[in-house]
Amino acid sequence: MEAVTVKELRDQLGLKVLQGEEYLDRLIQTSDISRPGLELSGYFNYYPSERVQLFGRNEHSYLKKMTSDERLLIMRRMSREDTPVFIFSRDLMPEYEVFQAAEENKIPILQGSAVTTRLYSNITTYLQERLAPRVSKHGVFVDVYGLGIMIIGDSGIGKSETALELIKNGHRLVADDRVELHKRDDYSIVGEAPAILQNMIEIRGLGIINVLTLFGAGAVKQAQQLHLIVRLVMWDDDEDYERLGSEPEMVSLLGVDVPQITVPVRTGRNSSNIVEVAAMNLRANNMGYNAGKEFEERLTHLIQANQEADAKTHAEKDQAEAGDES
Repeated sequence: MEAVTVKELRDQLGLKVLQGEEYLDRLIQTSDISRPGLELSGYFNYYPSERVQLFGRNEHSYLKKMTSDERLLIMRRMSREDTPVFIFSRDLMPEYEVFQAAEENKIPILQGSAVTTRLYSNITTYLQERLAPRVSKHGVFVDVYGLGIMIIGDSGIGKSETALELIKNGHRLVADDRVELHKRDDYSIVGEAPAILQNMIEIRGLGIINVLTLFGAGAVKQAQQLHLIVRLVMWDDDEDYERLGSEPEMVSLLGVDVPQITVPVRTGRNSSNIVEVAAMNLRANNMGYNAGKEFEERLTHLIQANQEADAKTHAEKDQAEAGDES
């Protein structure tokens, strides 16, 4: 199971350690956060002890109104083996009994200066990203016109060369060779490069190229949401490739449906130009325009018009023949 240490959370959000520096290796295994309102009143039937316990102004003021014995009792009940950390927002300072109960159970206490809702959001966003399901894919990931496009295909098909041409055209590299994908939420996936491959691209015959060094900071991007998959395949005259593109193929990654197009490659076809146009076409589709559907509607209208014209011609012919007979 994926996990984040309290130290990593502290470092990422710039939180202050009030107590328990030696306990910062405790693990956080869920992105859900608990604001212990019911627990402070003594109701522990559904206490989510495995979550980060966040104390805001309401929780802090409630604790202050308790007697010393009541605070110690409640905080001891909250301090369990799987409780990762107590965090206080707004630079609030906990009462002595909070420190005592936390020390007894080796739970660190952190403090943040942000208001509770903002701190809650920051913690949730970080934990969701770190604890999200992940998968590694072979391919190239580029940012084209602000859209994340992952180029996949067999080794040697020209994925990195296509990406290099896109970089020269002003687009940005996210990852080459290996793409690390993680689920940001129920509807989106984010891709990035493994740390060892960041800003690097491999071109056969040249070797490893540092895109940041050669093309500047504007040519690379650390992470990007995935919007489209482009699958490069060798051209096969016997294969029936998509001609209209009115309904893109959808593939499932980490439970999220992502559109995918298949682009056949052969001499004379510029893959980078096709990827650029695919990005522009996807943006147009997202705005409600679909050229494939428009063509189908035109074709349907033309067929209907021809059928109506044929029907009218037959009707006039039948009428003329009936007049001749009379």
